[in-house]
Amino acid sequence: MAQPTPSKHEHRLLLATALLFVFGVVGHLIYPINAEIAKQLIGSLGLHGNLGSHHFVDGRTWFGIPNAADVLSNLPFVIFGIWGLALQAKWNKPSQRHLGREGFVLTLFFTGLIFTTIGSSLYHLAPSDSTLAWDRAGMAFAFAGVLGIAASERISSRSGIWLSLTGLAAGTLSLIVWTQTDDVLPWSVFQFGGMAMVLVLAFTKPISKSLGVSLFALIAYYAIAKVCEANDHGLYEATGHWVSGHSLKHLVASLAALPVIVVFK
Repeated sequence: MAQPTPSKHEHRLLLATALLFVFGVVGHLIYPINAEIAKQLIGSLGLHGNLGSHHFVDGRTWFGIPNAADVLSNLPFVIFGIWGLALQAKWNKPSQRHLGREGFVLTLFFTGLIFTTIGSSLYHLAPSDSTLAWDRAGMAFAFAGVLGIAASERISSRSGIWLSLTGLAAGTLSLIVWTQTDDVLPWSVFQFGGMAMVLVLAFTKPISKSLGVSLFALIAYYAIAKVCEANDHGLYEATGHWVSGHSLKHLVASLAALPVIVVFK
C-alpha cells in the first residue's frame, strides 16, 4: 500500500521542529545559561528572586512528610493519569470506539502524568539538582504527549507520533546537557518553544477525524500554572498561609488532563 504524501502542514511542522533544535544547539554552544545567569534573567523580568531555585515558601511538615503541600499537591497527576489510561483501555474494547495511532500519544501523555507525580514528589521531598532531574524527566514524558496530541489534532496522526517521539528525545537530551553542563537553555527551548508550537497549532483548523481535544484549554491551564509558580510567596501570603503558589501550580497544571479526558465521554 502506498504511503500518503506528506502535507504542507507536516513540512511546516518539521521545519519548525528543526529550527527549535538548531536554536537549542546553537544557543548551548554560544550562550549557555547556567543557574546564576538564569537567576539574573528572572530578576530582570521583575519576578521573585527564588523562582528557578530550590527554595519554596511552604516548607511545612505534615504527617512526617517534609514540604508536604508541594509533595501532596502532585497526587492529582497520578489520579488523572490512571483514570485516563483506564478510559483509554475501555475505548479500545470491541464494544467501544477504537483508537488508532492517537492511542500512542494518549498513552504517552497519561503515563507522563504518572511519572510527573513520582518525579515531582521525589524532588519536593528533598529539593536539589539531582532530584530536580527526576522531576523534569517526568515532565518531559507528559509534555511530549502534549506535543503529540496537538499535532494529531491539527495535522495528522502520523505527525503526532513522530513529534511526540522527537519531543521525548529532545527533552531527554536537554536534561543530559543540563546535568552535565548546568545549561538550562536547551530545556527552556524544549518547554517554551514546544508550548509556542502548541499555541500555533491551536489556531490551525482541526483535521476531520481529530479527537476533539481543546488545545486552548491546555494552553490556558499551562499559563495559569506558570503564573502561580511565579507568585509562590505572594499567593501564600494572600491565602493566609493556607496554600502557596507552587502548590497551586501543581493543582492547576494537573487540570490540563481534563481537556484530554473529556474526549472519552
